[in-house]
Amino acid sequence: MEKEIRDVVIIGTGPAGYTAAIYTGRANLKPLVIEGHQPGGQLMITTDIENFPGFPEGIPGPELMSRMRQQAERFSAEFLFSSVTEADVSRNPFCLTIDDGREIFARTLIVATGAQAKWLGIESEKQYRGRGVSACATCDGFFFKNCRVFVIGGGDTAMEEALYLTKFASEVVLVHRRDEFRASKIMSLRAKKNPKITTMLNEVVDEILGDGMKVTGIRLKNVRSGALTEHSCDGVFMAIGHEPNAELFRGQLDMDDYGYIKTKSHSTETSVVGVFACGDVQDFIYRQAVTAVGTGCMAAVEAERFLESIR
Repeated sequence: MEKEIRDVVIIGTGPAGYTAAIYTGRANLKPLVIEGHQPGGQLMITTDIENFPGFPEGIPGPELMSRMRQQAERFSAEFLFSSVTEADVSRNPFCLTIDDGREIFARTLIVATGAQAKWLGIESEKQYRGRGVSACATCDGFFFKNCRVFVIGGGDTAMEEALYLTKFASEVVLVHRRDEFRASKIMSLRAKKNPKITTMLNEVVDEILGDGMKVTGIRLKNVRSGALTEHSCDGVFMAIGHEPNAELFRGQLDMDDYGYIKTKSHSTETSVVGVFACGDVQDFIYRQAVTAVGTGCMAAVEAERFLESIR
């Protein structure tokens, strides 16, 4: 049987993937979107989005993702609820193996697999995620006006999150497991000089406390003495890093030291011709829905132009 070759296959369904599907669909390229096992990506666990243009009253993350999907379906994008287990981009058409063993071939591939915040892995963290526990100050800081919040981490990301939260919170407590921060000197100094920021060193999170509906406090454990202390707060922000979902392409696409897929300047082109990357899998700086949408559009336009060049 002759294998079917799709013009466009998109892996991932966050804002970047959905936008790529909308644009390639409108270009009559009949994209196939492989959803993965968390359709909609990280925004599916975001209760309210108030900084996405066009929604002055805000919009729940799942609703925004549902609308994007409906728009893509309107332009004949095909969705496949499956995950890619193997990818071979050594030659065109590219070959993807999905979890039922089938192979899918593509002339162009748009990688929109996103990234995921690193979490502590404790049950209470999962229980209160979206109800006081967050991994994005830019996304959720607005909801903590005049509140006391804790930021967990010791790198530049933690300093940036803490500084941003001082725009809203009455007090920000930085918690780090070591006796000094690993952030750059300039970022550490900025945090130290901010009167709203206090620090707690040699401490780790033992438990996030709540009333069943929202966060009410945090229990910390001193790494030296083992002593447990409880502190009241309204929110806990995890700032211990992100991991791009790019393992499928390790050794095949150029990546930076943190595993993000490298793309050419002012482009979504990767190191392999015909493969494009958009959204958080290649953006380690902004990680916002609106920037993911922008790169999703770029990837779609570039995929369309590439297909025109080989016909």
